[in-house]
Amino acid sequence: AALEERERGLARELEELGPVNELAVAERAELETRHRFLAEQRRDLERSLESLTGTIGELDATCAERFLATLTEASAAFDEVFRHLFGGGEATVELSDPEAPLESGVEIRVRPPGKHAQSVLLLSGGEKALAAVALLVALFRIHPAPFCVLDEVDAPLDDANVERLCRLLREMSGETQFLLVTHNRRTMAHADVLYGVTMEEPGVSRVVSVRLEE
Repeated sequence: AALEERERGLARELEELGPVNELAVAERAELETRHRFLAEQRRDLERSLESLTGTIGELDATCAERFLATLTEASAAFDEVFRHLFGGGEATVELSDPEAPLESGVEIRVRPPGKHAQSVLLLSGGEKALAAVALLVALFRIHPAPFCVLDEVDAPLDDANVERLCRLLREMSGETQFLLVTHNRRTMAHADVLYGVTMEEPGVSRVVSVRLEE
């Protein structure tokens, strides 16, 4: 009688459990295999991420070192060219945030002859133009390029500054060919070749070139 009661109790428990998934064991094995695969993939990604983080750190350090070296070189060249074009004074290129060179902005501080040091933004229009040309020429001195196109850079300059600029470009013309778009007769006087556009007939343009003798 006790065994029969026990049997009936177990039968009720089985009934309460409901239908049994006979594939559960196979599914569990499949899920375990999938879990191991994903876990290995995750470890690979973590190792790759760690490697990339290290590489990025090395690149940032190298870039910061080279950037600071180039900035120092550019600042020295800028000061030299600035003195040449302005007839004195001093100029520097500085980081606005030296603690983070790769995220920092760049400040250009100048002191024309007879004035206090100030941001280039506070200069007059002509002084700004001349300072910008000085910085451009300084960069070309560091890394010379085959040619450089300057469009109306002499427009805001007075005659004395135009002469200084042209003499400087003449000195650098051995390494870089300068192409100047200009209407200034003083600038044209320093050119080796002049190119102009004429309209002999209405609606018909023709390019004319003139090679100036030394």
